Amino acid sequence: MEHSTGPAQALEAGFEPPYIVFDSPAKTPAELVRALSLGVAVNADNFQELSRLDEILATRRSGSRIGVRINPQVGGGSITAMSTATATSKFGIPLEDEDNRRRLLQAYRDRPWLTWVHTHVGSQGCPLDLIARGIAKAVEFAEEINAHLGRRQVTGIDIGGGLPVNFDGDETTPGFDTYVDHLREYAPALFSGKYEIITEFGRSVLAKNGFIAAYVEYTKTVGGRPIAITHAGAQVATRTVFAPDAWPLRIEAHDPRGRAKHGRPVPQDIAGPCSFAGDLPARNRALPLLDVGDLVVVPDTGAYYFSTPFHYNSLPEPAVHGARVDADGRVTFRQLRPAQPVHPAPALAGR
Repeated sequence: MEHSTGPAQALEAGFEPPYIVFDSPAKTPAELVRALSLGVAVNADNFQELSRLDEILATRRSGSRIGVRINPQVGGGSITAMSTATATSKFGIPLEDEDNRRRLLQAYRDRPWLTWVHTHVGSQGCPLDLIARGIAKAVEFAEEINAHLGRRQVTGIDIGGGLPVNFDGDETTPGFDTYVDHLREYAPALFSGKYEIITEFGRSVLAKNGFIAAYVEYTKTVGGRPIAITHAGAQVATRTVFAPDAWPLRIEAHDPRGRAKHGRPVPQDIAGPCSFAGDLPARNRALPLLDVGDLVVVPDTGAYYFSTPFHYNSLPEPAVHGARVDADGRVTFRQLRPAQPVHPAPALAGR
């Protein structure tokens, strides 16, 4: 959970403190105090944060699992912004930088309450070999700590998330079984039974469990190319609009009753409502020609697309609904997050 709001949102969502991991690189003293008082797991991002933890733990006890996030510096994947184990990543303590390994070993010696090692290489755009090599370096370092100290101080390894998602089709690839095979090859000690393991999967668990649906409000032809103006643009598909090559999404065309359209594919733009020309979730995409009132469906948006709305033009966040399919095939819906209300501006006080 890498958010500056601390564990508050996870607690509000109903998660118990022992199942929450606080990884933010910018934890405030107040957030650390609260996390440690609740028993939330904390991974320190840097040596200064370790000193801050020293000050807090000098006056209080905590049941939190506490570790250090290391950067194994194994390199990046095809999406630079999503690669968190490069030589200059902002996350964690770089393991291979001059003198850091010695300083980390001393940090664990001086702090018996440091019992975890954490790393995260990246997810989307990162090949499994790269991810597994980064985790292997974390496991090797945990072994090195325990050997250096002559005792089993490190008892757990947080291997982060790291499983990319296939956005090209409905198949769930790569699978978790493939991921485990890579980990067994590169980091067999992870499966020795000596360590508790924590994972922080997000996108790979949730992405394919959600979709965005938006009505086509208008259609037009510009420069010979059809354009469908919809209500789904940068405010709900921010990464795709601003980095379409790195975050392409499929688009499905449905009629006003939700039935799939099967007409001849026509290259067309799918535009959102934001007031800049680049607000296009899809460019020159071949689809059955869209008409006013049709539905555009964007699959695989159950993860970061729902959780990272973009408030350009002060557009409110849309409602999120959950669906459940019973054993008899009956589908029921429940609102999970209401649409963001529009609050009136406060009256200006006169002099």
